[in-house]
Amino acid sequence: MLELVKAGGWPMIPLLMLSAAGLAIVVERFWALRRAAVLPPGLGAEVRAWAARGRLDPAHIDSLRNTSPLGALLAAALDTRNRPREEIRERVEDVGRHIAHRMERYLNALGTIAAAGPLLGLFGTVVGMIQMFLGVMDYGVGDVNQLAGGIGKALVCAATGMIVAVPALMFHRHFRARIDGYIVQMEHEAIQLMDVIDPRNRRAAAATAPGATPAVAEDALPAQG
Repeated sequence: MLELVKAGGWPMIPLLMLSAAGLAIVVERFWALRRAAVLPPGLGAEVRAWAARGRLDPAHIDSLRNTSPLGALLAAALDTRNRPREEIRERVEDVGRHIAHRMERYLNALGTIAAAGPLLGLFGTVVGMIQMFLGVMDYGVGDVNQLAGGIGKALVCAATGMIVAVPALMFHRHFRARIDGYIVQMEHEAIQLMDVIDPRNRRAAAATAPGATPAVAEDALPAQG
Protein backbone atom coordinates (compact mmCIF):
# COMPACT_ATOMS: atom_id res chain seq x y z
CA MET A 1 0.00 0.00 0.00
CA LEU A 2 2.80 2.40 0.85
CA GLU A 3 4.41 1.61 -2.49
CA LEU A 4 1.19 2.55 -4.29
CA VAL A 5 0.96 5.82 -2.39
CA LYS A 6 4.58 6.60 -3.29
CA ALA A 7 3.94 5.71 -6.92
CA GLY A 8 0.84 7.85 -7.33
CA GLY A 9 1.17 10.47 -4.62
CA TRP A 10 -1.40 11.56 -2.06
CA PRO A 11 -4.41 11.21 -4.45
CA MET A 12 -3.89 7.45 -4.11
CA ILE A 13 -5.08 7.59 -0.48
CA PRO A 14 -8.79 8.26 -1.27
CA LEU A 15 -8.60 5.71 -4.09
CA LEU A 16 -7.34 3.04 -1.71
CA MET A 17 -10.04 3.98 0.79
CA LEU A 18 -12.69 3.61 -1.93
CA SER A 19 -11.23 0.24 -2.86
CA ALA A 20 -11.45 -0.99 0.74
CA ALA A 21 -15.03 0.30 1.11
CA GLY A 22 -16.09 -1.32 -2.17
CA LEU A 23 -14.60 -4.65 -1.16
CA ALA A 24 -16.41 -4.54 2.19
CA ILE A 25 -19.74 -3.78 0.50
CA VAL A 26 -19.30 -6.59 -2.03
CA VAL A 27 -18.53 -9.16 0.68
CA GLU A 28 -21.45 -7.99 2.85
CA ARG A 29 -23.94 -8.03 -0.04
CA PHE A 30 -22.84 -11.48 -1.19
CA TRP A 31 -23.53 -12.74 2.32
CA ALA A 32 -26.84 -10.90 2.78
CA LEU A 33 -28.19 -11.77 -0.67
CA ARG A 34 -27.57 -15.49 -0.50
CA ARG A 35 -30.48 -17.35 -2.06
CA ALA A 36 -30.97 -19.45 1.07
CA ALA A 37 -31.24 -16.28 3.16
CA VAL A 38 -33.71 -14.49 0.86
CA LEU A 39 -35.73 -17.38 -0.62
CA PRO A 40 -35.42 -20.38 1.72
CA PRO A 41 -36.13 -23.53 -0.30
CA GLY A 42 -39.59 -24.97 0.27
CA LEU A 43 -40.82 -22.07 2.39
CA GLY A 44 -43.58 -21.05 -0.02
CA ALA A 45 -44.98 -24.58 -0.25
CA GLU A 46 -44.82 -24.96 3.53
CA VAL A 47 -46.74 -21.73 4.12
CA ARG A 48 -49.38 -22.70 1.55
CA ALA A 49 -49.80 -26.00 3.39
CA TRP A 50 -50.27 -24.07 6.67
CA ALA A 51 -52.91 -21.92 5.03
CA ALA A 52 -54.72 -24.90 3.54
CA ARG A 53 -54.87 -26.62 6.94
CA GLY A 54 -55.85 -23.42 8.75
CA ARG A 55 -52.72 -23.33 10.93
CA LEU A 56 -52.46 -19.57 10.91
CA ASP A 57 -52.12 -18.61 14.55
CA PRO A 58 -50.22 -15.38 15.34
CA ALA A 59 -47.18 -17.27 16.65
CA HIS A 60 -46.72 -19.04 13.31
CA ILE A 61 -47.10 -15.80 11.36
CA ASP A 62 -44.64 -13.88 13.59
CA SER A 63 -42.10 -16.69 13.28
CA LEU A 64 -42.54 -16.66 9.52
CA ARG A 65 -42.05 -12.89 9.35
CA ASN A 66 -38.62 -13.15 11.01
CA THR A 67 -37.24 -15.94 8.85
CA SER A 68 -36.38 -14.14 5.61
CA PRO A 69 -37.56 -11.45 3.16
CA LEU A 70 -39.82 -14.03 1.52
CA GLY A 71 -41.23 -14.94 4.92
CA ALA A 72 -41.95 -11.28 5.66
CA LEU A 73 -43.81 -10.93 2.37
CA LEU A 74 -45.90 -14.05 2.91
CA ALA A 75 -46.63 -12.99 6.51
CA ALA A 76 -47.96 -9.67 5.18
CA ALA A 77 -50.40 -11.59 2.98
CA LEU A 78 -51.49 -13.77 5.91
CA ASP A 79 -52.03 -10.73 8.14
CA THR A 80 -54.74 -9.52 5.77
CA ARG A 81 -56.08 -12.94 4.71
CA ASN A 82 -59.65 -12.11 5.75
CA ARG A 83 -59.83 -8.97 3.62
CA PRO A 84 -60.67 -8.65 -0.08
CA ARG A 85 -58.02 -9.81 -2.51
CA GLU A 86 -57.25 -6.28 -3.71
CA GLU A 87 -56.44 -5.17 -0.16
CA ILE A 88 -54.18 -8.19 0.29
CA ARG A 89 -52.40 -7.32 -2.96
CA GLU A 90 -51.90 -3.70 -1.88
CA ARG A 91 -50.45 -4.82 1.45
CA VAL A 92 -48.09 -7.25 -0.28
CA GLU A 93 -46.95 -4.53 -2.69
CA ASP A 94 -46.29 -2.08 0.17
CA VAL A 95 -44.27 -4.62 2.14
CA GLY A 96 -42.48 -5.69 -1.04
CA ARG A 97 -41.25 -2.15 -1.64
CA HIS A 98 -39.77 -2.03 1.86
CA ILE A 99 -38.13 -5.43 1.39
CA ALA A 100 -36.64 -4.37 -1.97
CA HIS A 101 -35.28 -1.22 -0.34
CA ARG A 102 -33.59 -3.27 2.39
CA MET A 103 -32.09 -5.65 -0.15
CA GLU A 104 -30.65 -2.67 -2.07
CA ARG A 105 -28.79 -1.50 1.01
CA TYR A 106 -25.31 -0.10 0.21
CA LEU A 107 -25.82 -0.50 -3.54
CA ASN A 108 -26.01 3.26 -4.03
CA ALA A 109 -22.67 3.55 -2.24
CA LEU A 110 -21.21 0.88 -4.52
CA GLY A 111 -22.50 2.77 -7.57
CA THR A 112 -20.93 5.96 -6.22
CA ILE A 113 -17.59 4.18 -5.88
CA ALA A 114 -17.86 2.98 -9.47
CA ALA A 115 -18.52 6.53 -10.67
CA ALA A 116 -16.01 8.31 -8.40
CA GLY A 117 -13.06 5.96 -8.99
CA PRO A 118 -12.16 7.15 -12.51
CA LEU A 119 -12.74 10.79 -11.54
CA LEU A 120 -10.38 10.54 -8.58
CA GLY A 121 -7.88 8.73 -10.78
CA LEU A 122 -8.10 11.49 -13.37
CA PHE A 123 -7.76 14.09 -10.63
CA GLY A 124 -4.58 12.40 -9.39
CA THR A 125 -3.20 12.28 -12.91
CA VAL A 126 -3.90 15.99 -13.46
CA VAL A 127 -2.26 16.89 -10.14
CA GLY A 128 0.80 14.80 -11.02
CA MET A 129 1.08 16.37 -14.49
CA ILE A 130 0.79 19.87 -13.02
CA GLN A 131 3.56 19.14 -10.53
CA MET A 132 5.74 17.70 -13.27
CA PHE A 133 5.32 20.67 -15.62
CA LEU A 134 5.93 23.14 -12.80
CA GLY A 135 9.19 21.32 -12.20
CA VAL A 136 10.04 21.62 -15.90
CA MET A 137 9.38 25.36 -15.73
CA ASP A 138 11.74 25.71 -12.77
CA TYR A 139 14.56 23.36 -13.79
CA GLY A 140 14.11 22.77 -17.53
CA VAL A 141 13.47 19.52 -19.32
CA GLY A 142 16.58 17.85 -17.94
CA ASP A 143 16.72 14.09 -18.31
CA VAL A 144 14.12 12.71 -20.72
CA ASN A 145 13.98 9.46 -18.74
CA GLN A 146 13.10 11.41 -15.64
CA LEU A 147 10.34 13.23 -17.55
CA ALA A 148 8.91 9.94 -18.80
CA GLY A 149 9.04 8.54 -15.28
CA GLY A 150 7.09 11.53 -14.00
CA ILE A 151 4.40 11.03 -16.63
CA GLY A 152 4.16 7.35 -15.75
CA LYS A 153 3.87 8.19 -12.07
CA ALA A 154 1.02 10.59 -12.83
CA LEU A 155 -0.82 7.94 -14.86
CA VAL A 156 -0.69 5.44 -11.99
CA CYS A 157 -3.67 7.22 -10.39
CA ALA A 158 -5.73 6.94 -13.57
CA ALA A 159 -5.02 3.22 -13.83
CA THR A 160 -5.83 2.69 -10.15
CA GLY A 161 -9.12 4.58 -10.52
CA MET A 162 -10.16 2.26 -13.34
CA ILE A 163 -9.11 -0.82 -11.38
CA VAL A 164 -11.32 0.34 -8.51
CA ALA A 165 -14.27 1.39 -10.69
CA VAL A 166 -14.64 -1.57 -13.06
CA PRO A 167 -15.20 -4.30 -10.41
CA ALA A 168 -17.46 -1.96 -8.42
CA LEU A 169 -19.61 -1.35 -11.51
CA MET A 170 -19.75 -5.06 -12.36
CA PHE A 171 -20.82 -6.07 -8.85
CA HIS A 172 -23.33 -3.22 -8.69
CA ARG A 173 -25.03 -4.50 -11.85
CA HIS A 174 -24.79 -8.08 -10.62
CA PHE A 175 -26.51 -7.32 -7.31
CA ARG A 176 -29.22 -5.26 -9.05
CA ALA A 177 -29.98 -8.17 -11.37
CA ARG A 178 -30.01 -10.63 -8.48
CA ILE A 179 -32.44 -8.48 -6.47
CA ASP A 180 -34.74 -8.07 -9.49
CA GLY A 181 -34.82 -11.85 -9.89
CA TYR A 182 -35.60 -12.34 -6.21
CA ILE A 183 -38.44 -9.82 -6.37
CA VAL A 184 -40.04 -11.62 -9.32
CA GLN A 185 -39.86 -14.97 -7.52
CA MET A 186 -41.26 -13.51 -4.29
CA GLU A 187 -44.16 -11.99 -6.20
CA HIS A 188 -44.86 -15.41 -7.71
CA GLU A 189 -44.88 -17.04 -4.26
CA ALA A 190 -47.17 -14.32 -2.90
CA ILE A 191 -49.65 -14.77 -5.75
CA GLN A 192 -49.75 -18.52 -5.16
CA LEU A 193 -50.43 -17.92 -1.45
CA MET A 194 -53.19 -15.42 -2.26
CA ASP A 195 -54.84 -18.05 -4.44
CA VAL A 196 -54.84 -20.42 -1.47
CA ILE A 197 -56.24 -17.98 1.08
CA ASP A 198 -58.81 -16.45 -1.28
CA PRO A 199 -62.22 -17.22 0.31
CA ARG A 200 -63.74 -17.99 -3.09
CA ASN A 201 -61.10 -20.60 -3.80
CA ARG A 202 -61.51 -22.11 -0.34
CA ARG A 203 -65.26 -22.47 -0.85
CA ALA A 204 -64.73 -24.04 -4.26
CA ALA A 205 -62.19 -26.48 -2.82
CA ALA A 206 -64.56 -27.42 0.00
CA ALA A 207 -67.41 -27.99 -2.45
CA THR A 208 -65.33 -30.32 -4.60
CA ALA A 209 -63.73 -32.19 -1.71
CA PRO A 210 -64.46 -35.95 -1.51
CA GLY A 211 -67.52 -36.61 0.62
CA ALA A 212 -68.75 -33.03 0.43
CA THR A 213 -72.53 -32.64 0.23
CA PRO A 214 -73.54 -30.27 -2.54
CA ALA A 215 -75.60 -27.32 -1.43
CA VAL A 216 -79.22 -27.51 -2.54
CA ALA A 217 -81.45 -24.51 -2.62
CA GLU A 218 -84.53 -24.69 -0.44
CA ASP A 219 -86.75 -23.81 -3.41
CA ALA A 220 -85.59 -26.96 -5.20
CA LEU A 221 -86.71 -29.29 -2.36
CA PRO A 222 -89.94 -31.15 -2.93
CA ALA A 223 -92.93 -29.87 -1.06
CA GLN A 224 -93.81 -31.85 2.00
CA GLY A 225 -97.33 -33.11 1.91
